[in-house]
Amino acid sequence: MKSVGVVGIIFLALIRASISNQWEFPDDFQFGTATSAYQVEGGWNADGKGVSVWDRLTQTPGFVTDGSNGTVACDSYHKWEEDVQMIKNLNTDYYRFSLSWTRIFPNGFANGINQPGVDYYNNLIDELIANGIEPIVTLFHWDTPDIFSALGGFYTPTFIDLFANYARTAFDLYGDRVKRWITFNEPKVLCQDYSEFMGMINEYYPNGIIEYLCSHHMIKAHVKAFRIYDLEFRLRQRGRVGITLNFEWSEPASDSPEDVVAAEQRRQFEFGLYANPVVYGNYPQIVIDRVAERSKLEGFPQSRLPKFSLLEQINNRGTYDFLGLNHYNSWLVKATEEVPIGKPSVQNDIGTSRHVDPGWEDTEWDGKVAPWGLRNSLIWLKKTYRDPEILITECGYPDKTGTLEDDRRISFLQQYLNATLQAIYEDKVNVKGFTAWSLMDNFEWGQGYTVKFGLYFVDFNSPDRTRTPKKSAEYFRSVIESRRV
Repeated sequence: MKSVGVVGIIFLALIRASISNQWEFPDDFQFGTATSAYQVEGGWNADGKGVSVWDRLTQTPGFVTDGSNGTVACDSYHKWEEDVQMIKNLNTDYYRFSLSWTRIFPNGFANGINQPGVDYYNNLIDELIANGIEPIVTLFHWDTPDIFSALGGFYTPTFIDLFANYARTAFDLYGDRVKRWITFNEPKVLCQDYSEFMGMINEYYPNGIIEYLCSHHMIKAHVKAFRIYDLEFRLRQRGRVGITLNFEWSEPASDSPEDVVAAEQRRQFEFGLYANPVVYGNYPQIVIDRVAERSKLEGFPQSRLPKFSLLEQINNRGTYDFLGLNHYNSWLVKATEEVPIGKPSVQNDIGTSRHVDPGWEDTEWDGKVAPWGLRNSLIWLKKTYRDPEILITECGYPDKTGTLEDDRRISFLQQYLNATLQAIYEDKVNVKGFTAWSLMDNFEWGQGYTVKFGLYFVDFNSPDRTRTPKKSAEYFRSVIESRRV
């Protein structure tokens, strides 16, 4: 069980929530909703699109809970005009979506643009702008060209230049209208949770090696894309570039100094591993030291964590105009004894344990409702990374029914929007937007269609993929219009 300290935090959060009902979101605060290409587009091979790694993975028996795939998904490739009207009905300021790499470059390489794919995004962007909705574009939301798997995926330096060429093309094609770009969505999830599927197998390359290689190359690819925008596009396009990282808040399980240190240690491994290089130029020192020490004891001649040269550190530093934050879950973290030296593992390098308080409210899938975790995440980002501009790029509630009377989703949004207001007014965090995940029910990766996050219900049994607004859609619209929770 959690100590009295965090119980007090929760009690104070309830009191402050009533105070935050009196607050309005600032005039420059924006609201949006989001999707990603593979989760909604369908049209997996339409009009010359190439094969992505998810097109292949979903054909692997047992990989997806319900055996489904994104071959049709929400059919947004054909229903994009309806999508825009759904967004307009919410009255959001922006729509965050991702590009499908293989819809633009069917074979992944920058030597043959697929014009129908280019046109699809041109049409979507133009229709959004015509309806007063800003497009925020994520370059990469997990759907790597499958051909790269044979090259080693993220685990080869080749990926850096491949991504840079793709990013340059996207900036050139759409940057006259797109003014906010996100390079990568949640690299931690790909490099750790899905690492064994993305081009290498842990059986041959222990995950305590390939996960760091994946992270290293993604960071370098982000930096290269940012610098390309700086040098070739920023002056005439006047846009901004960031990266989106997921942050599952780590709260000390007690007030003991050991647990306080353990929680910070986990934050640095899970978030700092990606944020520190783009803000300060290099990995967090605790990560560098722990991986080096365990690598030495495991018999490696050098650390399993790749190094940035001094010039790379200088080039990495400050490669963000804003930080995107995806937040869903929080944990209680305890100090543990060091795991005996054996097979390399990032989790062993982290060296802590985590759990949830059984008294926290359950979601209907994977996680608990703990809005104070979002607030603490925002405060920590402010203190740790020199008060950056923060855009909450995903936050949402999962259910398994898709019910239109989604009161629990409304309660979730209310609590997490309250936490955002508290961070803005009480903690002076520079958070500029809140993005509800997701616009509509969609293909939820390894969970297929068994988990629903949408503000709109999608009937996946209908060939028309009929969309219906849920009760939460009206609630979110009311918040946007009143600017109050």
